[in-house]
Amino acid sequence: MPFLLAIQSAVGQGILWGIMALGVFITFRLLDIADLTVDGSFATGGAVCAVALTSGINPFVAILMATVSGFIAGGITGILHTKFDIPAILAGILSQIGLYSINLRIMGRSNIPLLNTPNLFKDFPIGGLSNNWIVLIIGLVIAVVIIMISYWFFGTELGSAIRATGNNEKMVRSLGVNTNSTKIIGLMISNGLIALSGGLVTQAQGYADIKMGIGAIVMALASIVIGEVLISKGTNFMVTLAAIISGSIIYRIIITLVLQAGLSTDDLKLFTAILVAVALAIPTYLAKRRQVTTYKKMTKELEDAETK
Repeated sequence: MPFLLAIQSAVGQGILWGIMALGVFITFRLLDIADLTVDGSFATGGAVCAVALTSGINPFVAILMATVSGFIAGGITGILHTKFDIPAILAGILSQIGLYSINLRIMGRSNIPLLNTPNLFKDFPIGGLSNNWIVLIIGLVIAVVIIMISYWFFGTELGSAIRATGNNEKMVRSLGVNTNSTKIIGLMISNGLIALSGGLVTQAQGYADIKMGIGAIVMALASIVIGEVLISKGTNFMVTLAAIISGSIIYRIIITLVLQAGLSTDDLKLFTAILVAVALAIPTYLAKRRQVTTYKKMTKELEDAETK
């Protein structure tokens, strides 16, 4: 029973963290930008949400405020990158470092407990269900809504322009699209989703911590890579988005299993890094193997043809 409860909790947390992975997917895959604002904007969402809740603000409004804070953080990174020609990875690092101090200012201290504070999961009117079930159900509903909205938005003219910017920026610019604007909007949407996830995770776990975003980018990459392994190229975009959430759930279950097996929490970051490295390396290795196999097959056919 404790094991099943741990898996159930992992699924619920995987859905909430999967929303963060969707945000990273927008920059990492769609815009082809390595945005390191993630660790900071995730904590910003949690900090804003926690302060709003302790101030008596409605949990839904607190989530909205957290999302807006992510939009602002992503906008700052986008402006640094596009208007001041700072490389995207460096602009993200600058925003991430600055957000650490800003988050401390927002919270007033390094940790805000929410044990006796009403929140979205604690007071939601679903009688007779455990907290794990409530987190899972509400998280799933929110994730489905976000996937549907994302699928619709990235099918619009603006959303298609953002996707095209990541595929071929020069071509899109030649068509008269302002790629600086599409990058800023993409970064704002990405970090808005990340901060939204931070707010949801804060309410689910019952506290906000200044270090809660550390390593978030690696967790998101793990979810994206695992999700991409589950699908094939050319799959419907909505299926791709759903696969990212599935990848996050699988990642959380893997973490739960290795912790249940006795892995020290001190080694968790190292395990995650190794998992991501292996997941990124395997597709490349398999692609090279296929190329070598194809080359050998063609060579053999040519030799057979010459012999005949």
